[in-house]
Amino acid sequence: MTALARVSDDLLLAAQSGDRHALTQLLVALQPDIRRYARRLCHRTSVIEDVVQEALIVVYRRVGTIRSPAALAGWLLTVIARLCMLPALMLMRGIEELASLEESRELAKVPPDELRIDLVNAIESLSPSHREVLLLRDLEDLTIGEIARRLGVTREAAKSRLRRARTLVREYLLGTKDSGREST
Repeated sequence: MTALARVSDDLLLAAQSGDRHALTQLLVALQPDIRRYARRLCHRTSVIEDVVQEALIVVYRRVGTIRSPAALAGWLLTVIARLCMLPALMLMRGIEELASLEESRELAKVPPDELRIDLVNAIESLSPSHREVLLLRDLEDLTIGEIARRLGVTREAAKSRLRRARTLVREYLLGTKDSGREST
C-alpha cells in the first residue's frame, strides 16, 4: 500500500485548513511516494533528491489548492513531472532570451513530453564541438573558464561556441533549422 493510499481524507483536509501537525504528517507520509515517482519520471538520477525537496515545498505551499482528496495523486504526479522537466527547461532558458513574444508563444504550445524530445533531438543535431560546450555549460554547470581549459581553447572561443550552440538549438526548437549542422 502506498502512502497516498494511506493518506486519509481527514488528514488532507486538516492540512488544507492550516493544521501544522497534519501538514507535517502529510509531508512525511507523501515523501516515499514522491521519491518513487521522481525515480520513475526523472531521467537524471542526479536531480531526484532536488525534485523530492522541491515537491515537498510545493505541497507545503499549495496543499490548499488541491480540489479533493481523490485528486491528490494526479496533482502530485503533475507537480513531480514538471519538476523533473526543470533541468531541460533551465537549459532552454539559457538558450538566450527569446527574440520575441511570438517565439515564446510558439514554444509554450508544445506539449512538455514533445518539448523534451525536441530538445534532445536539437542537442543531438549539433556538431560534436557545439554539443560538448552546451552540455558542459548547461548540464554540468561549468564556467566559461573551466570549459575553455577542458576543451583546450580560449575563453572567447568557448563563448563563441556556446552562443552558436544555443542559437542552433533555439532555431531547431522554433522550426527554422535553416543553419543546419556546423562544425568548429
